[in-house]
Amino acid sequence: MKAVLIDDENPALLQLERLILGDGRLSVGGKFTRVSLGLEYVAANPVDVVFLDIEMPGTNGLEAGEQLLAIRPDIQIVFVTAYHHYAIEAFELNALDYLLKPVEPTRFAKTVSRIESRLRMNRNVPEQPAPAASMIVCFKRLSIEDGSAAGGLLKWRTQKAQELFTFLLHEQGQWVAKDVILETLWPQLQVDKATTQLHTSVYQVRKMLKQWGIQAFIEYSHDSYRLMRNGYLTDVDLFMRGSLMAEVTTQQEWEQLEQKLNLYQGDYLEEHDYFWAKPVREELRRRYIQGSLAAAAYELKAGREHQALQRLLSIKTKEPYSDEICRSVMKAYVALGNTPAAVQYYRDFASLISNELDTNPESQTTRMYQELLEK
Repeated sequence: MKAVLIDDENPALLQLERLILGDGRLSVGGKFTRVSLGLEYVAANPVDVVFLDIEMPGTNGLEAGEQLLAIRPDIQIVFVTAYHHYAIEAFELNALDYLLKPVEPTRFAKTVSRIESRLRMNRNVPEQPAPAASMIVCFKRLSIEDGSAAGGLLKWRTQKAQELFTFLLHEQGQWVAKDVILETLWPQLQVDKATTQLHTSVYQVRKMLKQWGIQAFIEYSHDSYRLMRNGYLTDVDLFMRGSLMAEVTTQQEWEQLEQKLNLYQGDYLEEHDYFWAKPVREELRRRYIQGSLAAAAYELKAGREHQALQRLLSIKTKEPYSDEICRSVMKAYVALGNTPAAVQYYRDFASLISNELDTNPESQTTRMYQELLEK
């Protein structure tokens, strides 16, 4: 088992090295007084465990622990410090152990035994690779599809771990400052407590992603986080590719659009109701409605009036105050030879927006209604 030692004080490094040599179960891969050099070494070499001081100038040990986990999610971290009060934060970061200086040999031996046990356990837990056709579903609720119609909800240990993953997924691989995450997910907590919650949630997300075999991971750099996806798609990614058509002129275009519209099984993260998702939710709903109107217009031209009407009545539930949808429904009823139904639909629509919005239909909608009455 290979260890790396990071402490800004050389005497502390020498004491740890003597303890390791005396125990005999670990080898020292490198010892560093600067965090940056230790991180570089871990990034370039196989390392099992890092013994990490907390009180250091510049990047402290807790921040360094975040960066180590970003580089190697499976690495074991043992914090070594002279202060008791860091213990809770250290364990929230999922440190394997916490040693108080000066470290006693018997206590150190127990830590090495824990390292052996943890590494053995990790080797014996096989990863569950995600099927090749896997996709993260964001419409309606967060879930995973595996191409076998089995799929399933992603069962997180905590709601905040789920929200953190979803928030970073929502940010499309962009770096998000730690302060922004804290203000968004834990606005009611003091900074130190919110930071502890963040560390815990980051660890849980990393652990669950590995367990599920999802090809995504959280990166940490310059006090910011991002979610990287290695070719992993979401239904929103696919929906955005070609769902916005001003006009459909061929059956092939209709089929392509229909494929995109079928991905929309509900509003974006509808069942989670995250406030930060609202702008994207509204934009995706607008795209879905516009795409549905374009598909219905083609269906009317192609003589598929019943199909068009069914589609229009479905999107009406998402946008009940839309004049454009009202006019399209009226056209569909007329195409079916049911002018009385078109007239009644207008009257119901006019009553609805009058009662709930204290307004009247647009002039274009009213003119269509009057033309129907004159026929």
